[in-house]
Amino acid sequence: MRPLRLDMAGFTVFRDQTTVDFTDADYFALVGPTGSGKSTVLDAICFALYGTVPRWGGVRGIGNALAPSASEARVRLVFESANNRFVATRVVRRDGRGNVKTAGAGLQLMPPGFDVTKLDTGMDLADLGEVLAGTPAEMDAAVLEAVGLPYEQFTSCVVLPQGQFADFLHAKPATRQQILVNLLGLHVYEEVQVKATERGRTAEAKLTVVEQQLGTLEDATDEAVEAAAGELSRMRELTAAVEAAVPGLRTAREAETAAAGARDALDAELAALGSVRVPDGLTEVSGAIAAARDAATRAADEVHAAEEAEEKIRGELAAAGDPGRLRVALDRHTELARLIEQEEWFAGKVSVAEVEHRDAVAAADLAHAHHVGAQQLLEQARQDYRDAQQRDRAVALRGHLTAGDACPVCEQTVTEVPEVPGESAVRIAEVAGNVAKEEAEKATARWRERDAVARNVANDLERKRGQYEHHLTRLAEVRRAVEGLPGAEALQQRLAELGELQRRLEDAAAAVRVARDGHRRAQALVRTAEEQQRAVWQRFDATRDGLARFVPPPADRDDLAGAWRALVDWAAAEHDRRRAAREEAEAAVRTARASTVRVHESIVELFTAAGATTPAGQVGESGLIRAAAVAAERAAAAWQRATERRESARAAAEQRGELQRESRVAKSLSGHLRANNFERWLLEEALDLLVDGASRILRELTGGQYELMHEKGEFYVVDHHDAGLRRGVRTLSGGETFQASLALALALSEQLAGMSTTAASLESIVLDEGFGTLDAATLDVVAATLENLAARGDRMVGLVTHVHALAERVPVRFEVRKDARTAHVERVGL
Repeated sequence: MRPLRLDMAGFTVFRDQTTVDFTDADYFALVGPTGSGKSTVLDAICFALYGTVPRWGGVRGIGNALAPSASEARVRLVFESANNRFVATRVVRRDGRGNVKTAGAGLQLMPPGFDVTKLDTGMDLADLGEVLAGTPAEMDAAVLEAVGLPYEQFTSCVVLPQGQFADFLHAKPATRQQILVNLLGLHVYEEVQVKATERGRTAEAKLTVVEQQLGTLEDATDEAVEAAAGELSRMRELTAAVEAAVPGLRTAREAETAAAGARDALDAELAALGSVRVPDGLTEVSGAIAAARDAATRAADEVHAAEEAEEKIRGELAAAGDPGRLRVALDRHTELARLIEQEEWFAGKVSVAEVEHRDAVAAADLAHAHHVGAQQLLEQARQDYRDAQQRDRAVALRGHLTAGDACPVCEQTVTEVPEVPGESAVRIAEVAGNVAKEEAEKATARWRERDAVARNVANDLERKRGQYEHHLTRLAEVRRAVEGLPGAEALQQRLAELGELQRRLEDAAAAVRVARDGHRRAQALVRTAEEQQRAVWQRFDATRDGLARFVPPPADRDDLAGAWRALVDWAAAEHDRRRAAREEAEAAVRTARASTVRVHESIVELFTAAGATTPAGQVGESGLIRAAAVAAERAAAAWQRATERRESARAAAEQRGELQRESRVAKSLSGHLRANNFERWLLEEALDLLVDGASRILRELTGGQYELMHEKGEFYVVDHHDAGLRRGVRTLSGGETFQASLALALALSEQLAGMSTTAASLESIVLDEGFGTLDAATLDVVAATLENLAARGDRMVGLVTHVHALAERVPVRFEVRKDARTAHVERVGL
């Protein structure tokens, strides 16, 4: 894993947007004062990949990602791994309750040749390439696939943070072994062992199935195939023989069919001639027509007589006059009598209404006079009230007058002060005014009531006068209409005569309807009789047409019964002549049938001789050929099955041998790998190479004093300044531990990266520990070692330090400084 670019915003001390560009920085140093944020750059790299930082103590310390008072932190890392370029992004937010959670996380595979400077344009995540992970839960597996190392091993071999620099040196043998397994990809041998076991089990299972299959194919031999081939040859010979014999059977059956056809034709002629019979009721049909026609003639005469009688009465009724006009004249006489009778009644109504009107008008006039008087009294009472108000105001002034003083109103000397009345004049005037007002209101109400009554009575008088005048006008009109008309009795007599004529006309009309119904029934009987006769003739014609091929004698169309008798006699004679010919035809049929049976039996014997299934019953020519063909097809199918079973048996035997060999190989490979001998040997070889490289580096760092060695997975140092004493690595001092850890870390980066078979290629190493504890000579050796490692060009080497002498020797430096608001990173050097 090689970092290319790191973007931070709101992350711990980096409140503002900050970018660290590692492009072409094969050997760099993060420099700056203590607490400026140098280690935070490494924290951001770890956080972008794994979502946590060693200094935070796990995922629960995610709240440390936010800068003080910031609500969101964003970290984006562009890196290369195994010749692929990736971008990892993580976003952390604080919600309204103060809880800090990961709001977004993603890993994307960037397209080849992607220019990372485009990130400065604010590109959306969707534009960065193929999405490998889109949620925090998906990030773990995606990052492990891309980087090749889990978090613990990444912080032990790639980014070595403060306080964990010596983790690999002090790790337990099992932990160190697992790190090497992941680095070297040795877990592939465990997978090989598992797959070998699975393949062995699969082979055993398949072998069991093949053994069972061979058990069912014991009879699949060459002899069985040869027997099936013989059966197929016999069935093909049978097919050829049947096809050769079938034409003879077809000829015999055709002769039998022809003989049977001739016999059946004679049977049909005998049946047709024997079925000719005289229809039942033929005599009654002939007599019914004459009787029906006579009845129809009599019914027509009755209709004519009834119509003549009706027409005579209709003429008499037309001459007697219009009954409508007579009824109108009689109604005028009746209306005149009624109007004369009502005239006196209408006159009385008008007289009574006139009297009532006069009384109502008088009462209204009297009420109006009372109303006027009451209004005058009310006005006088109001004037009295105003006078009383003046008197009361004058009385009110008397209380301030003194004899001999000037009056405040008239300014004359008051000689005598009048006596003050005992009661207010206004109160007395108010009582009198209320009484007058009440009387005025009552008088007004009575006047309005009487006036309304008078108007209603006047309206009623006008209405009754109008009714009386209308009555007199109608009476005059009716009297003029009655003048010149016959009297009422004469009109009633003439209406009675017309009624009698009308009744006679209705009776005559009923008689016409009865006669016409009878005529229609008689005509229906004629049509029925004629239809029956036509039906008998049609039956005769149909019977004669059915015998046309026998040339029947001509029929007399005027004598239905005679025609039927002549046809029946002729048919009986023809029937007798054909009986002898029918017996001869039956004998010919029997002879032809016997010939057909003989030919069919000879073909059936062919099936029996060939050992084939004999067709049941009298099978036709095509059925016999089909039966032979089916037998041949079955024999061919049996031969095919026998051949296939033999081939299946051979293939199963070959498969059994292959499965047996595969099972033995898989079991052997699984057994060898199960003991971990091969993996243990690889680990020991890798550890030997690692320790050899680390010892060389440690000798250079310590001036030949210390060497590194291992035994049973534990690390030791050999002190050549103390007679080659072997010491445990946990007994080393802080400076010595740093030197040993640095040597081991450099060896991991330099040697094991070339041995790894997975994506865990250690393309970079970043050190964040302890350079300030080294003396000048040791520091010079460390600097030279790092320079040599970086000079090879296949590793990125980075270090975090505040030692000025070491930083000056690094070609690319990232100076980290911090102000009151945020930290800043500036690249200096190449």
